[in-house]
Amino acid sequence: MSLAPRAVLVHRTTEYEELLARHGTHGQAAFFLTSRGRSIEEVARRHERTRRALADVAAAVPLQWRRSRVERQDLDRFLFAPEDVVVVVGQDGLVANAAKYLSGQPVVGIDTDPGRNPGVLVRHRPADAAALLRAAVSPGSAADELTMVEAVADDTQRLLALNEIYLGPPGHQTARYRLGPDVADSPTEPQASSGVLVGTGTGATGWLRSLWQERRSPLTLPGPTDTRLLWFVREAWPSPVTGTSLVSGELGRGQGLRLTVESDRVVVFGDGMESDALELTWGQTVRFGISPTSLRLTV
Repeated sequence: MSLAPRAVLVHRTTEYEELLARHGTHGQAAFFLTSRGRSIEEVARRHERTRRALADVAAAVPLQWRRSRVERQDLDRFLFAPEDVVVVVGQDGLVANAAKYLSGQPVVGIDTDPGRNPGVLVRHRPADAAALLRAAVSPGSAADELTMVEAVADDTQRLLALNEIYLGPPGHQTARYRLGPDVADSPTEPQASSGVLVGTGTGATGWLRSLWQERRSPLTLPGPTDTRLLWFVREAWPSPVTGTSLVSGELGRGQGLRLTVESDRVVVFGDGMESDALELTWGQTVRFGISPTSLRLTV
């Protein structure tokens, strides 16, 4: 007998909860904010909206389904199952945070604060949750297949991201490496820079777009479902032994960007999750490209 679906509610600690954890009581948190010209009332109202949204979504889960919850900081320790329906309750960025741990499960994005969030990935309201959950497990249900980017190291470590993957130094130093196409016997260029960013069409509204605009790049930004990636080298430094001729490009399906580390330590992380990063050192190689896994975002 097949298992009943499991609704996994993904959420994050609210600003109000963080303030209470730091200051102990509502009154002390209010005093802290007041001394800095802010009011705790709006923070508390946003907290209540999030709590109500979580309660409404939990109530919409069918009685015969299993259910679970996971907080953002615990995502890297949570085991998602193939029959899960992942319900992200919060901001757009929370969908990206969860995406790297999934393998094709349908995702429903619920916006807890319409008007404050862009609503690019959390497209729905809590009142829509019941219908969306039914649709997510229905054959032929509508979903956007959002392209993801992956980094695969030569020691089999693998990292996925929905927006972008960044490789760079762990501090304010310089990353040194050799960069080139992931093609046998292709030429590579030694570089020294503040890092390399490889992004998707979903990430084209954020960090990737800022680099694209700064460079006035002639490359066309991809859309979220396009099977294309763009990559940029940040602040490449020319010297007698390092070059700047390979600083941007596009990757299609089956194409890759290969980087061999020539520093003591570099980190590779996705979608801002620095706490869950790959660490590479001298001589290690990593390949960037389109992931075979996409994010199934229920529409």
